Amino acid sequence: MELTHINEEGRAKMVDVSEKVDTVREAVAVGYVSMKRETLEKIKEGTISKGDVLSIAQVGGIMGAKNTPQIIPMCHPIMISGCDINFKIDFENNRVEIIATTKTVGKTGIEMESITAVSTAALTIYDMCKAIDREIVINNIMLVKKSGGKSGIFERNEL
Repeated sequence: MELTHINEEGRAKMVDVSEKVDTVREAVAVGYVSMKRETLEKIKEGTISKGDVLSIAQVGGIMGAKNTPQIIPMCHPIMISGCDINFKIDFENNRVEIIATTKTVGKTGIEMESITAVSTAALTIYDMCKAIDREIVINNIMLVKKSGGKSGIFERNEL
């Protein structure tokens, strides 16, 4: 497989997408923030001293998606047409599941924006709760679905 981000001199380059056709593109990413049960209960009750953790993490995730090309060197700045972040509080596993869905119409994908949204939301949860729980773990951030473009649909089989 040819590496598309490397030029003839072996150095990094941004891929030229000018000849590609605009298509509707959507990506869904997921990630988990594991913590002590007491911390999870405080998030659910809204009693974390810094504020409403999930509301702030939702805004943080959206901001992360919008700023992806500023932090990932070879990402194209793209017009995001939609970004939604959802959370599932999972007491069985003492974690918050983060699901980010991003959409665009354009020449290049939106997977990195979904993954960055999940990552930023997870980091925001960590930041909001670190004073009461130093054992928080962020894990299993991954793309679970993407559609649009020449490569078509991708869906992760195992989770």
